Formats: sequence, structure tokens, C-alpha cells
Amino acid sequence: MVLLLIGGALIRTAWTGTYVRYVKPGLQWYLIVAGAVLVLVAAVNLARLFGTAARTGHEEHGHEHGRFEPSWLVVAPALVLLLVAPPALGSYAASHGGTALAAAGTSDFPPLPDGDPVRVSLLEYAARSVFDEGRTLQGRNVTMSGFIVIDGDRRYLTRMIITCCAADARPVKVGLAGDVPPGTAADTWLEVTGTYTPRTDPDPIDGEPIPYVAVGSAHAIPAPKQPYET
Repeated sequence: MVLLLIGGALIRTAWTGTYVRYVKPGLQWYLIVAGAVLVLVAAVNLARLFGTAARTGHEEHGHEHGRFEPSWLVVAPALVLLLVAPPALGSYAASHGGTALAAAGTSDFPPLPDGDPVRVSLLEYAARSVFDEGRTLQGRNVTMSGFIVIDGDRRYLTRMIITCCAADARPVKVGLAGDVPPGTAADTWLEVTGTYTPRTDPDPIDGEPIPYVAVGSAHAIPAPKQPYET
């Protein structure tokens, strides 16, 4: 039963697309195949179990009824995973993790693509701001999206970066300088358009610099299907 529930949960999360809350997008078919194997193994074992029970059932009329088997408790986590899909990591996890700016490396940065504004990831903006000292961002309007993390009177636009899965996720944070929609709560997803500013904050977790963007406009958006940067 445990194999059946876990296999079903893997297939369900992969097929519906909610698997991107936990692992990288490229792993979808691996999850479907793994889930199918677990379901097949469970079906074979259940068939053998019921077959054995049918052959020996006439000898077990005197056994005790109504006793609870504690081993069935292991089914509960698998059943929860099948019925309730936990959400993607948000502001709570981000506020307890240091910024992952080092993941961007320190190589040379080419000019931004043509267009105004130009869409960039939070990690790219943060890396260009810190490691390139904003040179390739000067005079450009950029658009980014992320969820809000609140630290006192400061608001950070944040995305979680994963290498493999949510277990290794780390946040990348960009501070918002300027007007933010009033009443914006933690975990609200925003699309922000703005320009480079040299302001930075030290991350209270690991001391790494958190760059800022001068906000020109910002508005709430639905959480994207792919919440993580990779």
C-alpha cells in the first residue's frame, strides 16, 4: 500500500505540473517512470498477497479481530502527499537562508539584450550589480519578478534557486528602493520594473551583499508555474 500511494503521488505531481515545486523541470519523465515502477511493484505484491490469503483463509477463522496494526501509520505520510500538494518554498525559507549570490560566479558580463525594459532574472541582476558594479545595467530599465520577503522596513524581491530539488534551495534577494504597492505582504508575487542603484545591504544570514533596484513600477502577479530559478 505504501508503494502504491507513493507511486501514485509521484505520477500525480509529475502529470499535473506541481512537481516543479520540489524538483527541476527536466525531471518530469523520470518521476513518471519511477512512479509507474512503484505502482507496478505494488500491484504485483498485492496480487500475491491476496492470492495467498485466498488459499489459506479457511485455516484462519479463529484469529483475533479488531486489533490495530501500528505499521499502517506509515501509510499516512504517503496519503497526505497524494491528496495535498505542499506549496513551493516562500518567504519563511528565504528569510532563514543567506543569499545565493555566489552561485552566479564572477565572469565577464556581456551587454544586456536590446529592448526597453529588458527582462532579467533576479540572479542575473544581482550578479551584474555586485560583481560588475552595475556597469552593464547603467541607463537600462529592467523587469524582474519574485515574491516579497519582509525584514523590518525593508522589502526584498526574492526567488529561490535550486540545483536539483527544493532540499538544496537557496534564496537570491534584491532590495526594493522606492514605491512598493501599499499593503504588500510577505509571499506576494510582484513584477517590478526599475533601474540600477548602487545601494546594498549585508545579508543578516551570511553577510553577502544584497543589491537594490530603484523601483519605477510594481504590480502584483500570480505565482508562476515555475517558481524557482535554476
